Amino acid sequence: MRLNPLLAILAIALIGLSLWHLRAAQVGVETTSIDLGGTPVHVFRPVGGRTGPVVVIAHGFAGSSQLMQSFALSFARNGYTAVTFDFPGHGRNAAALAGSITQIDGATRTLLVSLRQVASYARGLGDGRLAVLGHSMASDIVVRYAASTPDVAATIAVSMYSTAVTATSPRNLLVIVGGWETTLKREALLAVGLATSPATAMAGVTYGDVRTGTARRAAFSPHVEHASVLYSQASMREAVAWLDATFGTTRARPLQFDGRGPWILLLVAGVVLLGRPFVALLPRVVPGAVGAGLSWRRLCLPLLLPMIVTPLALRVMPTHFLPVLVGDYLAAHFALYGVLTALCMYSSRRRAVTPTAGAMVAGPRLWRATLLLCTFGFVGLVWPVDRYATSFVPGGGRLPLLLALLGGTLGYFLADEWLTRGTGAARGAYLASKVAFLVSLAAAVALDFERLFFLVIIVPVMVLFFVVHGLLSRWSYLHTGHPFVAGVANAIAFAWAIGVTFPLLAG
Repeated sequence: MRLNPLLAILAIALIGLSLWHLRAAQVGVETTSIDLGGTPVHVFRPVGGRTGPVVVIAHGFAGSSQLMQSFALSFARNGYTAVTFDFPGHGRNAAALAGSITQIDGATRTLLVSLRQVASYARGLGDGRLAVLGHSMASDIVVRYAASTPDVAATIAVSMYSTAVTATSPRNLLVIVGGWETTLKREALLAVGLATSPATAMAGVTYGDVRTGTARRAAFSPHVEHASVLYSQASMREAVAWLDATFGTTRARPLQFDGRGPWILLLVAGVVLLGRPFVALLPRVVPGAVGAGLSWRRLCLPLLLPMIVTPLALRVMPTHFLPVLVGDYLAAHFALYGVLTALCMYSSRRRAVTPTAGAMVAGPRLWRATLLLCTFGFVGLVWPVDRYATSFVPGGGRLPLLLALLGGTLGYFLADEWLTRGTGAARGAYLASKVAFLVSLAAAVALDFERLFFLVIIVPVMVLFFVVHGLLSRWSYLHTGHPFVAGVANAIAFAWAIGVTFPLLAG
């Protein structure tokens, strides 16, 4: 594979264009950051704007303040002061999340305390009028906070599931749900129906009166799911309109919304596209193509056996060993899956292409290629994700977790890369192996839904990771001829993503 300068120029142009638009979205907004007793807080104000209502914005499970920037910028560009923050155990907040996540008097209480602290500070930033917005996990937290704080003028619950909603509490409730969130759409109509009739409640209809605090509305943002609902223009439009109706805001100019979602995707696409000419800089590790090279007939056992056995075995094995929510289970799943895959490859009796033999032949070129690919991933993906999408830099106490998680991901990705590469390897083997892994995770969730249901939320993100890193691994393999390079890079990438985003738990 030769260096393609035209492709490199196109990729750099896409990156530059997306960065320009992402920075332009912040024009007219003044942002300040403080540390509020260990909680990172960010304040978004319109430049030169008068003091008015304040909206406190809370992120969901495995989220961070960066993930909620679209709402914050949209509110600020339309005259409101917006405040985002990191819950304990999330983002840059070094404090661990205390309490059981399945009990109201556990983590829910901890999250409520954190929200109250931030809301108390936020009141002093405006004229005393306050609204709250929460996504996913935080939708329940903002509902409970507003229910216990009657002067909260409006509550916006995005992708909501909360048993605390009643016919009259909280005041002026707007529920925004992605059009592809089928179950949560039903929950939204049930919540709104408490104030009218569950059988007749419809999306897009406001029930009650904002002047008396009895208003209820469900809004479905089209063509988005649990994460992309945070970037939908329809979500922004509904949220700002709800605040305007609640606070009696009149406007002389059209609403302005943050449109960062497509530009973030374009930025990631530009970085991935740049990866193709970049891998031409990697040294050729072996003259041929190293790997298992299995046909479909030989591939069936290493595809199916780990997929079936891993969730069943881990159902009875201890997997609570890390202070990070479901991250320890994912590490164990990756590790056992990788061991079973390696054993199945060994049973194929093609020992001439085992990982150990290939690594011994490669020499220092193998490590140089691996280091270069990992460096590209860090420079090209970690910074833009952390700056524009969600917190992606490890805070205090997370580096040991990354190393522990790497112990699980390394075995899986090395075994998987070896399994799906090599001369004569079945076409589509890489895709089939990833589908099998996702099926095994789905089976694990079904076997232990109460503990692992949070994994359902991250499946779309895992699919995106498999696509992005799958392309990079294919290109690097075609140039280096060795699966070890991408295997290590992918293992580090997944361990990093889990270790820096999943909530850090106390005890």
